[in-house]
Amino acid sequence: MKDRHSLAARCATLAVSRPGYYRWKDAEPGVRGRADAQLTETIRAVQGEHRGVDGSPRMMRVLHARGQCHSRKRIARLMKAAGLRGKCPRRFVPCTTPSGHAEPIAPNRLAAQPKPTAPNQGWVSDITYVRTAAGWLYVAALLDLYSRRIVGWATGASLAAELVLRALPMALRHRRPP
Repeated sequence: MKDRHSLAARCATLAVSRPGYYRWKDAEPGVRGRADAQLTETIRAVQGEHRGVDGSPRMMRVLHARGQCHSRKRIARLMKAAGLRGKCPRRFVPCTTPSGHAEPIAPNRLAAQPKPTAPNQGWVSDITYVRTAAGWLYVAALLDLYSRRIVGWATGASLAAELVLRALPMALRHRRPP
């Protein structure tokens, strides 16, 4: 805007005198401006203490605990003006199949076989995980390829080979294959 319009034209448009503009431009910040600057420095210090994790709601609670009562909107405005943002922690998602290895990948032998024509001709297993209030719960299931039904399952707190092996007796007990 400075490039296209002269200062005189801008002052005339806003009905402000040029000396009034310069007084405003060179004036010291008011009481609210000084308070905002001080609060911004406090927010920066708290952000540093908390590794930059806090957003405006948590920042407001921290400041309230320290005896400084400010609204969440004011804290959010000052954080935005200062370029401060709360970091979202990355969620932990367990990895059931680590794919970053140099080992050879096992061939899919089921793809070469004909489709099953009766129950219990082929079973496959898979492992998944479920988030619970107590933490992650791992679930291993055995699936009959013909009926597409779960024939055995087991749960556990860890992702170990025994999990699938514990599902096998349940499948053998329920299906009794030859």
